[in-house]
Amino acid sequence: MVGPSRPQFVLFGSSIVQLSFSNGGWGSILSDADILLRGYYGWNSRRAVQVLDRVFPKDAATQPSLVIVYFGGNDSMGAHSSGLGPHVPLPEYVENMRKIALHLKSLSDSIRVIFLSCPPVDEVRVSQGASGIFSELVRTNDLCKSYSEACKELCHELDVKVVDLFTAIQQRDEWKTACFTAFPLKYFAIAHRIVSEILSDNNDKISMKNPLCLMKEEPWCYSSSSSPLLSSYSSDGVHLSAEGSKVVAAEILKVLKEAEWEPSLHWKSMPTEFAENSAYDLVAADGKTTLNPSDWTFHREIQWD
Repeated sequence: MVGPSRPQFVLFGSSIVQLSFSNGGWGSILSDADILLRGYYGWNSRRAVQVLDRVFPKDAATQPSLVIVYFGGNDSMGAHSSGLGPHVPLPEYVENMRKIALHLKSLSDSIRVIFLSCPPVDEVRVSQGASGIFSELVRTNDLCKSYSEACKELCHELDVKVVDLFTAIQQRDEWKTACFTAFPLKYFAIAHRIVSEILSDNNDKISMKNPLCLMKEEPWCYSSSSSPLLSSYSSDGVHLSAEGSKVVAAEILKVLKEAEWEPSLHWKSMPTEFAENSAYDLVAADGKTTLNPSDWTFHREIQWD
């Protein structure tokens, strides 16, 4: 533990949490607090419940000030005919999220919780990006909306703050093109190669820990001069771009500002560390005084309210 102590925020969820510090992600915008990231690609609420006591042990010496929870995007995917995959039926999803909320609220009297509801997807991009890689991948906005609404209803019942991402993202102009991450198409090619190798039982060379090692074997995967197609980009229609993350961050900060929590967890209300004036600060134009930069915020692209 290092000092001075700051509010501790834990971000717990699936890939939208795991990627929240990538590409101008929403997690990085909240970094005035000490952020602990517990995001797991492809996870659903069923897996989250299985590890609750390990991620949030009740006997921990220090409990978080705030936990932001996101599950639902994978739960809401259509059920696969094999019975495999991340789909969780809506009633079970609600009960899993209830278990998560009640467990978190039991950790301390001062812990705060925010749930993020299931965001929309670009259905066309989802179907295009899945071709040749995934089987029977079903993501629709009808499903996303039903899981989002269920999450909101549960939060209202339990008095848990909730961010309605399904609505907020669609309020952004041209949200389908602006709010989703653009991946280089070369990565889809690499993923296709991995799947092909696995299905052909010729996977002895593949490192599943770091599948991008295939780039070393297949130079065409990363040479921008070899193929105009592979040097271009495509959105997967699910994961958030910097613009999408701005929507998420703005909604979270709105909750933090409006919540009547003591102490406030909004960044403007957090005390400034080592804010005293110092002779070692930069010297002002008069050549006699120094300028204390402790509260300068010009480095922020957006002066978040």
